[in-house]
Amino acid sequence: MKAMQVSLAACVLLLVAGAASADAQQTVFIVRHAERALSPAQPATSAGASMTAPADDPPLSAAGNERAARLATMLRSAGIKHVFTTEFLRTPQTAAPAAEAMHLEITVIPGRDQDPVITRIRQAQGNVLVVGHSNTVPELLKKLGLKDDIKIEDSEYDNLFVVVRLERGDPTLIRLRY
Repeated sequence: MKAMQVSLAACVLLLVAGAASADAQQTVFIVRHAERALSPAQPATSAGASMTAPADDPPLSAAGNERAARLATMLRSAGIKHVFTTEFLRTPQTAAPAAEAMHLEITVIPGRDQDPVITRIRQAQGNVLVVGHSNTVPELLKKLGLKDDIKIEDSEYDNLFVVVRLERGDPTLIRLRY
């Protein structure tokens, strides 16, 4: 069932990216980090570097690593040129499989203020992947011009927001699950 969901979502993403490219300035893929580990002081790996995660910055769990791999599979052909995450360990860990598959470097931007992220998105040439948090993703979507209120529950890790930024007019949002 999961494979069918991923395949269907990947087809939708390809259609959105392909159809929107002629009229769109940019497509922004936004996700919350994948599932975090319950015991935060265990060894963790972030973009290839080994470290021990502090109590307030847990790494991904095994389920989170699996979800990050699914995200990489889904976005493999999305034409992403830039990957932005916050400084917290679980966001670059979520983005790492996709960034590695696309041969991209992860740009870390402090998560406290969304304005620098918005500036980087607007300056970026090409499609973008942003990995944030349940409290930052809704604010980011608002700052990208979306009018609907988005809420992400603490237990939700499977949202994939696809924002098509048009050269003129309001952006379009497609909310998928992966």
